[in-house]
Amino acid sequence: MSSPSRVADTPIQDRSELVAYIASGEKPEADWRIGTEHEKFGFRMDDLRPPSFDGERGIEALLTGLTRFGWTPVRESVDGLPERTIALLRDDASVTLEPAGQLELSGAPLETIHQTCVEVGTHLREVKTVADELELGFLGMGFQPKWRRDEMPWMPKGRYRIMRDYMPKVGSLGLDMMTRTCTVQVNLDFASEADMVKKFRVSLALQPIATALFADSPFAEGQPNGYLSYRSHIWTDTDADRTGMLDFVFEDGFGYERYVDYLLDVPMYFSYRDGIYHDASGQSFRDFLRGELPALPGALPTLRDWSDHMTTAFPEVRMKKFLEMRGADGGPWNRLCALPAFWVGLLYDDAALDAAWDLVKDFSLAERNALRDGVPKLALHVPFRNGTLRDLAREALKISAAGLQRRARLNAKGTDESRFLDPLIDVVESGQTAAERKLELFRGEWAGDIDRVFREFAY
Repeated sequence: MSSPSRVADTPIQDRSELVAYIASGEKPEADWRIGTEHEKFGFRMDDLRPPSFDGERGIEALLTGLTRFGWTPVRESVDGLPERTIALLRDDASVTLEPAGQLELSGAPLETIHQTCVEVGTHLREVKTVADELELGFLGMGFQPKWRRDEMPWMPKGRYRIMRDYMPKVGSLGLDMMTRTCTVQVNLDFASEADMVKKFRVSLALQPIATALFADSPFAEGQPNGYLSYRSHIWTDTDADRTGMLDFVFEDGFGYERYVDYLLDVPMYFSYRDGIYHDASGQSFRDFLRGELPALPGALPTLRDWSDHMTTAFPEVRMKKFLEMRGADGGPWNRLCALPAFWVGLLYDDAALDAAWDLVKDFSLAERNALRDGVPKLALHVPFRNGTLRDLAREALKISAAGLQRRARLNAKGTDESRFLDPLIDVVESGQTAAERKLELFRGEWAGDIDRVFREFAY
């Protein structure tokens, strides 16, 4: 989830400007970039509890410590209290906080996966340097494996207070989504409206494969929860107005305007003005365009309001001025590099994109949703036609690897980006996801001791 948008406060005069804002993201292929984001759970080394925001070993102390590496603090005041450091900026990257203090790196737009992996590694080393001093650790998984929702801290961010109050009105698991989940995602560009449509359709249809390959959230409150990606299940009962598979993307005539109409129908959370989050939860952006928003009578929206609103829809693939792949659980370092590699290989090479479209173009609406509904519990074992999702994953990985090889972006040793797919290939060939491996350890070597996951899988 984002901090306030850095988009200018340009007044919106007409709905067409909302469409134009998305369309302005179009870029020639030479300018396509890769933006990787990942979240991770912090924990205190002595008792494994998530750190609070305050205190000598708190999240704010961690953020302050990271400024030694050239990060600039972002400060915010909530309820008129003194400003606190709630994020960091450096060049085109940022470090932000999820509601319970999950630490997120929003990476810079980079040209290659090699650069992405360097960025991820640098970030994790910086975090570990400061965290070691504070006796903190960080864990990459999709769902908090030990602590209850009521044991999770809350960060002092205005938008989270509004969402915290609204979530229970629209679903039973929204607060779990906010406080106990972590993801890795990648943001990718498009050249034109037609290119966007094809990439959107391919990535939505294949998103269950990413969920399955990255499934790593089998525990809740110290015990198996019955799912392989419980994080993915969480989204099914968070808020139906702003989640899901967006079936309309596959309808004839889909384009920027149809997506704008979808966003206009997503209820608002807030408007951020003059350093204050105004609670507009459940209200309509359409009313805002008419100057009839109850939270701000007579006020008209700005492009920053629109940019902020776009971040409050949570479908499996989200469009802003680029496309966001949102289906994967958080995980260890090598899978943080594998996620962008998987999607870049599929979407940034014309032949691969064509092959991926051929793979999914005859999927029915029912089949697409059956895959989405099945992966939280079954991951690669979801039945599909005459086989399983594992068969589809194998084909998708072959297409992605070929796309990365044709991209031929080499590192100093002359190696292309396809090597970053190795952890996913291992998952498909073994047939065992990270979640299943952890369950095996829990029931065997760990003898039911969930604390072992923190010691053995921390960064």
